[in-house]
Amino acid sequence: MTDIFDTLESEVRSYSRSWPAVFTRAEGARQWAEDGGEYVDFFAGAGALNYGHNNPAVMEPLIRYLQSGAVLHSLDMKTPAKREFLETFRDLILRPRHLDYRVMFPGPTGTNTVEAALKLARKVTGRQHILSFTNAFHGMTLGSLSVTGNSMKRQGAGIPLTNSSKIPYDDYLDGETPDLLWLERVLEDSGSGVDRPAAIIVETVQGEGGVRAARADWLRGLSELCRRHGILLIVDDVQAGCGRTGSFFSFEESGIVPDIVCLSKSISGSGLPMALTLFRPELDVWAPGEHNGTFRGNAPAFVTATAALRTYWADASFQNLLGGTVAQLQRWMQSIVAEVDGASIRGRGLLAGICFENPGTAERVAAESFASGLLVETSGPRNEVLKLMPPLTISTRDLDAGFEILAAAVRAQTREPEPAGV
Repeated sequence: MTDIFDTLESEVRSYSRSWPAVFTRAEGARQWAEDGGEYVDFFAGAGALNYGHNNPAVMEPLIRYLQSGAVLHSLDMKTPAKREFLETFRDLILRPRHLDYRVMFPGPTGTNTVEAALKLARKVTGRQHILSFTNAFHGMTLGSLSVTGNSMKRQGAGIPLTNSSKIPYDDYLDGETPDLLWLERVLEDSGSGVDRPAAIIVETVQGEGGVRAARADWLRGLSELCRRHGILLIVDDVQAGCGRTGSFFSFEESGIVPDIVCLSKSISGSGLPMALTLFRPELDVWAPGEHNGTFRGNAPAFVTATAALRTYWADASFQNLLGGTVAQLQRWMQSIVAEVDGASIRGRGLLAGICFENPGTAERVAAESFASGLLVETSGPRNEVLKLMPPLTISTRDLDAGFEILAAAVRAQTREPEPAGV
């Protein structure tokens, strides 16, 4: 039978190759396929569904809004939906954390907010160069690709990606040399030939780069270095934010306050496209319309985002519950790596991973898991890491069910073969 997905859709498709199912229904941490297959979801829309699929807390306000005849598309015009989101975000997220940020709607995706952050940093400082880190991933448009480390994705640009340089991420040099030592030296040496950059952009947990988590003291050192040298610090919280690491912003644990923060993916609470760029008020030097986008006023996403914030972030109860979910996930990961020589745990919170010494192992385990009813992807420069991102709202039952599938898949793909009979 001819498959329209194979005959008409571009060769660029990727997830449908690893998971060749036609998904028809989803709820919470589970999805169902056209052929009747049922899957536990440890993928969560690549981090865009932190509160699960079709969560009634966010979907019911959306349904009422859609049935009301209210505005759906508004560019950057004023609407009650935008007002309610801004007030809720200020009252529940910014003020309790003593964060003084302006809120910009740059367009609906993660790469939109990164592009806006890079452009703003260059405009504010008058400097062109941006520093980013080994194994970083920041998006697929040209500016975002210029600060991304993945060579395959960079090659897709088709032109030189300039005005950026890569520096070692935390522990990239295996502890043999302090990772920030080189940067400190060249910035202090007027003869180094290295110009002061406009900004440094960092992920506190590198999701696509192998689920590598930066230490809190390393992030504090980076923040202090930026402050001393007048360099803007951008935190890309597109995947690690909105509760994924256990607190709303992934940088809260370290105590740093970035100059610019990029949010997308789960900020809408529902999987609807939405992104924010946050920055200190004195950096708000944009001229009206200098950066814009047709779909930056996605009113349905404002509605679901407001509902998610009110439901899960009005007090500390949800964040406290996350601690128990994280502990359960950690126990499962520890039991799995204990059975596999050379395996190790990566990440932080519910952005976690299991790294295997043999890069092919993670891909085989992911394929075996899919065949048994679990959606889990791989990560890292050699796809050596199983990347675990269940919804933050996942039940104990579903988390156990997913890990039972995963543990069986790991055993099947890592156990020694039985000796052949004589």
